[in-house]
Amino acid sequence: MPIIGDLLRKGVQIGKRIARIEANPYQVQKKELKKLLKKAQDTQFGLHYNFEFILDAYKLKQNPRFYHKVFAENIPIYNYNKIYDEWWFKTLEGEDDVCWPGKVKYFALSSGTSEAASKHIPITKDLMKANKKAGIRQILTLRNFNIDYKDVLTRGVLMLGGSTDLHKQKDYYEGDLSGIMASKLPFWFQSLYKPGKKIAAVRDWNKKLDHITKMAENWDMGYVAGGPAWMIILFERIIKHYKVNNIHDIWPNLSIYAHGAVAFEPYKATFEKLLGKPMAYIETYLASEGFLALQMHPDKPMKLLLDNGIFFEFIPFNEENFDADGEAKPTAKTLLIDEVKNGVDYALLISTVAGAWRYLIGDTIRFVDKDNAEIIITGRTKHYISICGEHLSVDNMNKAIEKASREMDIQIREFAIAGIPQGSLFAHQWFIACDQKIDNQLLLKKLDEHLKQLNDDYKTERLEAIKNIYINVLPTEAFYGWMKKNGKEGGQNKFPRVLKKDKLTDWTQYLSQNGYKIEPAQ
Repeated sequence: MPIIGDLLRKGVQIGKRIARIEANPYQVQKKELKKLLKKAQDTQFGLHYNFEFILDAYKLKQNPRFYHKVFAENIPIYNYNKIYDEWWFKTLEGEDDVCWPGKVKYFALSSGTSEAASKHIPITKDLMKANKKAGIRQILTLRNFNIDYKDVLTRGVLMLGGSTDLHKQKDYYEGDLSGIMASKLPFWFQSLYKPGKKIAAVRDWNKKLDHITKMAENWDMGYVAGGPAWMIILFERIIKHYKVNNIHDIWPNLSIYAHGAVAFEPYKATFEKLLGKPMAYIETYLASEGFLALQMHPDKPMKLLLDNGIFFEFIPFNEENFDADGEAKPTAKTLLIDEVKNGVDYALLISTVAGAWRYLIGDTIRFVDKDNAEIIITGRTKHYISICGEHLSVDNMNKAIEKASREMDIQIREFAIAGIPQGSLFAHQWFIACDQKIDNQLLLKKLDEHLKQLNDDYKTERLEAIKNIYINVLPTEAFYGWMKKNGKEGGQNKFPRVLKKDKLTDWTQYLSQNGYKIEPAQ
């Protein structure tokens, strides 16, 4: 295909630009913020916070970092509720030039793992352009993997996402980000894209999976992308429908799986049982707010995309900067890309071409190689357990689940944890999705042992304040049934790893109403 040659030629140019970024991430980010400020200086937000004054700070040669001091002091840290209540609600009402030039015609409905209600995230033309550029870069990274990437790019690409039949409101459209992006795919990609326009528009998730399953034997897939939980469900349906041993009996040329949204480790053992041969994995960090990072080499972690319409700030994720609910304190200290350290957890603040400004996206990351901006995602600011100082992160949980499931040769499809009072002390309550018959107490013991190895604070508190650990092994259908009840089935939606307050109450009530017994009894 001629287009493949064009892409590979572009890849050489992008590769040269990436090399420049690796040379000086700080300078690239400094320029990126300047471009954002210049373009948005005449918006309502830009005029209110005097972007012109911040841009003047760039000219102060005797203090070349003064621009960030002014930027951080002028503009407060925003979470979703604050920026929506003060600014983004205007874009939903049809106002122009609120936080970014022009009118916002598309809004992504977030998966809402932190709050019950869906969030409306503005999707601007510039954000879609940036996401497409990152998507092309993602395809071009295939040349770094141990596969015949030219062959892969001549076969089908399955994108398992939300419906492209967006909900029309008075002045805008809304839907999953994956649905919005799929509805705007470039013309040259249409011949490769699956499941195709008709199936992609189906809103009912189960019907969409049924349609894909029935068409699967007619497709020659080389590349699949989507959340691991739902990709596993699709593979299982296809294998069962055609009565084959594995997915490669249907798609023998399938070579690449691009995953994101949640950590792949807990799902990897289950995923690989559905394969007939090894596949290459590419991790992506695509949120409704932007395409933040991409894995570009098989033996390296993801790299932040520093030249793609996003300016990053980093807040050390500790009690000095965050309250008990995972919200940044007004006094939180923010760092730039050259001020971070390897091995420390940071919460991300982003300013973007969609009009997010100093926006706490809710994820925590850790630098593996700060000089090359290589990171791993360690969890969510709200999705960690620290009821008595154990500071248990989602990254700790993922690794413990992966180790225990491999040692016991079991498939854990989902999991969540809650911290609960136990008299004057505390307890952890685990909920595990597994459809096999297993030794619950052995699993509990292994999880506890691995967490003690992974987290010294946890090890200490297990001797002091964490009195008990309870484990509830439930069928997978219980987890996905609860998600369906709450309108969170399919696409980018994922089960919350930490259950607190109303979410924990809703979950336990759902289990009780559907006849599931849990320990301790609620």
